[in-house]
Amino acid sequence: MSDSKSCVDCGVLNCQKRDKEYPDFCLTTELPAETIEKVRRLYEEDENNKVSVISAQIENEFYLKYTRVEEVIEFARRMGYTKIGIATCVGLIEESRTLARILRKHGFEVYGAVCKIGSFLKTEVGVPESDITRTGAVMCNPIMQAEVLNQAGTDFNVVMGLCVGHDSLFYKYSKALVTTLVAKDRVLAHNPVGALYQAKAYYKKLEME
Repeated sequence: MSDSKSCVDCGVLNCQKRDKEYPDFCLTTELPAETIEKVRRLYEEDENNKVSVISAQIENEFYLKYTRVEEVIEFARRMGYTKIGIATCVGLIEESRTLARILRKHGFEVYGAVCKIGSFLKTEVGVPESDITRTGAVMCNPIMQAEVLNQAGTDFNVVMGLCVGHDSLFYKYSKALVTTLVAKDRVLAHNPVGALYQAKAYYKKLEME
């Protein structure tokens, strides 16, 4: 099966510095003018504009200086957020408690919702019995996590290691903006990019053989 070339196939990245020639398949050069203008206008909306400006300022001021946790704190402070929600995997509850303590030390109100809150049995939503033998019968409930944080009136939500798919549902139903602090990877100590580095080294080795 073949697919069209896109940004992941580009080695030029002229869109970053605009000092080279765009490749023939460049998506930037193929974008209709009306699409570009439509998106540009979205950045004029108050929240979108504020997020964009503050994000750029934090990146510029603290590049290679701040950890992700520090960036979350600085972003929330500059956005004027006062109540931060934590949507956490039950397996990362200790890390989430530490995060809550840090956030509270910096003056934020914190409200957390663990993944099993108000949970159902997996079989209630159609998961076959054969698919619950290893990980248990109780289902994670990311939609309920979002609902609880929505009702709590959080200004900004932080995802702590929700499973693939569960995080997607949380993003879908959260009314507040969301950032991810931890992306779950049980095999690689929650460092999923490690698999990409391994694959890159493997492919490079194949090319040298």
